[in-house]
Amino acid sequence: MSKVEEIKEAIDSLPEQEYKELWRWFTEKDWEKWDRQLAEDSESGKLAFLVKEALEAKSQNKLREL
Repeated sequence: MSKVEEIKEAIDSLPEQEYKELWRWFTEKDWEKWDRQLAEDSESGKLAFLVKEALEAKSQNKLREL
């Protein structure tokens, strides 16, 4: 049995409250990873095209109110 299979089995056997606690922890961890990647991509210029597109849309009055 692989380590992942063992972890899955252990998760399946958790009481509901502990499962929810694990789920919250995992979700927070995932969002932290996403935030770090977004910050790195922004700092490196990988997302500059989005700013350019937004400025072009604004200059053409193609933006809508949120």
